[in-house]
Amino acid sequence: MIKAAGSIAGIALVLTYAIGSGLWVNTGDNWYRSLNAPKWQPPDFIFGVIWPYNFIVLGVAAVNVSQRLSTGWVITYLSIFAVSIACALTWAYQFYQPHNLSAASIALTLVAILTIPLLIIAFKVSVGIGLLLVPYQLWVAIASFLSWNYAKLN
Repeated sequence: MIKAAGSIAGIALVLTYAIGSGLWVNTGDNWYRSLNAPKWQPPDFIFGVIWPYNFIVLGVAAVNVSQRLSTGWVITYLSIFAVSIACALTWAYQFYQPHNLSAASIALTLVAILTIPLLIIAFKVSVGIGLLLVPYQLWVAIASFLSWNYAKLN
């Protein structure tokens, strides 16, 4: 029962993350385009490639954790994942709505920190699942650094 419930909860969290981000993130408006961007900002197409990968891998990891680990590990993983998604959505909202770049950067830094225990638990499932999540960890770490740069430059 926990395996199915955990898998469903994990997929629901990923969908919440993807849909919630889409509600607030808007890189095409004049405000975003008027910001002073860090010189090392990745090109736009990178974002279009990495986010679908991240959402798919997050779903795969959540299902595998739910199917292969004990109830305690599943609850721990999904709880940390839920908090990290709340922080990621806080970043999206703070950055693109009230334009509070410092609060957004704090939220995204928390996502990067919270991803570390997710990686550790994913590696308990298998090295392969853990390795699949490494690009997400790297991405949120780079994105938090990028966010702090936006806050500093603007």
